[in-house]
Amino acid sequence: MSTPIPAVIIGASGYVGGELLRLIAGHPHFDLAAAISDSAAGKPIGDLFGHLAVACEGQQFVAHADWLDHVARDSQLALFSAAPHGDSAAVIAGAIDACENKGIEVHVVDSSADFRFARQEDWESVYGATHGAPQLLDKFVCALPEHVDSVDVAHVGHPGCFATASTLATVPLIQSGLTEAEVFITGVTGSTGSGKSPSAGTHHPERNSNFYAYKPLVHRHAPEVAALAERASGRKTGVHFVPHSGPFARGIHVTVQAKASTPVREQQLRAVYEEAYRDAPFVQVVSGTPRLKHVVASNQCHISVAADGDTVVIMAAIDNLVKGAAGGAVQWMNRLWALPETAGLDMPAPGWT
Repeated sequence: MSTPIPAVIIGASGYVGGELLRLIAGHPHFDLAAAISDSAAGKPIGDLFGHLAVACEGQQFVAHADWLDHVARDSQLALFSAAPHGDSAAVIAGAIDACENKGIEVHVVDSSADFRFARQEDWESVYGATHGAPQLLDKFVCALPEHVDSVDVAHVGHPGCFATASTLATVPLIQSGLTEAEVFITGVTGSTGSGKSPSAGTHHPERNSNFYAYKPLVHRHAPEVAALAERASGRKTGVHFVPHSGPFARGIHVTVQAKASTPVREQQLRAVYEEAYRDAPFVQVVSGTPRLKHVVASNQCHISVAADGDTVVIMAAIDNLVKGAAGGAVQWMNRLWALPETAGLDMPAPGWT
């Protein structure tokens, strides 16, 4: 594709928005048209994200009311949303209508939770609010690219960060039939998973040198993982999830445990995962155990397995802001525009962060 596709980011001043800016700055097929942030409108991008001062030199955040002025009529548009849960759907609905009125062909990838459930009642049950654009639910699909060969809709709701790691670790296991369709997941996330607005749980004196569980067995990513796993495997799956806050900025590590239907050998289990992700460019089945430093700042997911008789363990590590959000969104957008899936995402992890 010779002419870059304009890209617009809604909610560009948050952590996921900042990662989208970084990834698009180095993308060979997307060109930033507008970084939307009402709170930062008029400010240079480099003022909020010093590490992007050179990559985004001369570019400013724009107000939501002005973003359409930056996209030509009868063009194409890659629209990324990193707006807050509960707000994103209505904003996306308005943007899609505006694009249709201007003759713009648009694909949307939403990193919020607003399009992660196919049914309005399911979303409202989990999030306890009224959905902002139920008329668009059948225009979106929520899935991981690794588990879907193709989609017949124009837009994608990206799974959550915990859900991404947990689903990548769970689906091949459930598909294999080697275990019961019930998993017990322990996850640990860095402080960026809580968003940019400070809170007691993300305040440095509380988070640093500390480790604790939160929302045990009631975290909203559990029903999301269950829905994703059932959609990908065809088996209704029980998901029991206990998340933890880790004393680091970015990264997620999950451990999935399940009971084998019959005794399973580790070599047998490893073969299941190697076959499942044989053609997945961003999933590596590794020896030993996954390390956050091997995946942070990359779009990679590292998975390893262990088995002891009727006990099966799957471990996975990702960067919550990249594979779990912005990188996964770019991966999906590449596919929606029929671009190479790895475009703009083939950088390795730095290793020392």
